Amino acid sequence: MSFQAAFMVPHPPMIVPDVGRGSEKQVQKTIDSYMKVAEEIAAIKPDTIIISSPHATMYGDYFHISPGTSAKGSFSNFGASRVSFNEKYDRQLVDKIEELATATGLRAGTMGEREPQLDHGTMVPLYFIRQKYKEGSIIRVGLSGLPLTMHYKLGQLIAQAVNELGRKAVYVASGDLSHKLQDYGPYGFAPEGPEYDKRIMDVCSRGAFGELFDFDESFCDKAAECGHRSFVIMAGALDGIFVKATEYSHEDVTGVGYGICSFYPEGEDDERRFLDIRLNKRRKELEKMRNDSDEYVRLARKSLENYILEGSKIAIPDDTSEELLSKRAGAFVSIHKHGQLRGCIGTILPTTGCVAQEIINNAISASTEDPRFEAITPDELEWLEINVDVLGDPESISGPEELDVKRYGVIVTKGYKRGLLLPDLDGVDTVEEQIAIAKRKAGIRPEEEVSLQRFEVIRHR
Repeated sequence: MSFQAAFMVPHPPMIVPDVGRGSEKQVQKTIDSYMKVAEEIAAIKPDTIIISSPHATMYGDYFHISPGTSAKGSFSNFGASRVSFNEKYDRQLVDKIEELATATGLRAGTMGEREPQLDHGTMVPLYFIRQKYKEGSIIRVGLSGLPLTMHYKLGQLIAQAVNELGRKAVYVASGDLSHKLQDYGPYGFAPEGPEYDKRIMDVCSRGAFGELFDFDESFCDKAAECGHRSFVIMAGALDGIFVKATEYSHEDVTGVGYGICSFYPEGEDDERRFLDIRLNKRRKELEKMRNDSDEYVRLARKSLENYILEGSKIAIPDDTSEELLSKRAGAFVSIHKHGQLRGCIGTILPTTGCVAQEIINNAISASTEDPRFEAITPDELEWLEINVDVLGDPESISGPEELDVKRYGVIVTKGYKRGLLLPDLDGVDTVEEQIAIAKRKAGIRPEEEVSLQRFEVIRHR
């Protein structure tokens, strides 16, 4: 057996009548669509319902999957304690998913549960499903801070486990859309909000799952979306399968987007192996970037690759240009993988005799010593995008009005604490954000006064 269907659904507690107490009627289209989903799941009679939820236990580098044999939950936190659940987990399927994840090196499993109670991202779908279908066990899957490609891979492994055990399964991708659709909404308005909803509903109504990778992380953050990673896991569970996609409804009247779609498999289709397509495209892009990169970036890459593969620091190559040998400057090496930061360390002022040595040292530090990340491993090398920023001399300024997030980096200082943020970073659009992030990096409280310096960089790609 395999996945019989998959559904994209929201999870606002207010659509449960005991919670909404009448307010749920303003999203009646969503409720009607939810009831249709429940009826369709009841008609399928699945052995197992897999639910991915943004509100389950979540880690930056690990996918948490429901441990134990069962779990309980209620809407008591929303004033409706009598609406409760006692769900049985499909333990055998959980074990199989964990086994496959371990074998492939994907960080996923049952460790580290912080809250055994079912979360509302799981319970809202169950509220509607259990009105129509009482049978079948569930699995609750959490999201992570890992790249979208890893979420898709998890979906592939879930599908493999379902197939190997012969389960008749349904996938429910729980997740609201943007939280910033209306000025009167609880989260306010951002122009990226309606744009996100329009794009995601278009993608899902067509079943064009490969386009889920095209949503930039900064854009998603500004839109305050909730369920994108959940939808990507679902897409992975349907990898290589042609689906009949149907949009049931989309509403934004509360200021939060609620979208419901169904996806029914209609046979294998190798042209829908979207992760393979994505990775092959990315390989070609990175190969071109490596071929086109300048001397600064080539030196950084050579340094970190030699250290990771051989465990030793390279000497300055004989063919290094006079420019890198004669110039002294601080330099930052930034490493990204699949669009996410993988390491960034540098020096504000020169600490060696030339910028070439500065780059060699900082490339090693960025790839192995950034305290926010584990050291880069050899199997990651082909996916790395490397930038080198060579810093100009810092200049003291009197206030934020002398900053420009695109042109200048900032250094904030309070006593012995000092934090730096480079210019022209994705997602940093205002001077206020720039200073706030630099303060956080330095361990300086938001309300504390700081002295400011600015600097320019030459960015090498």
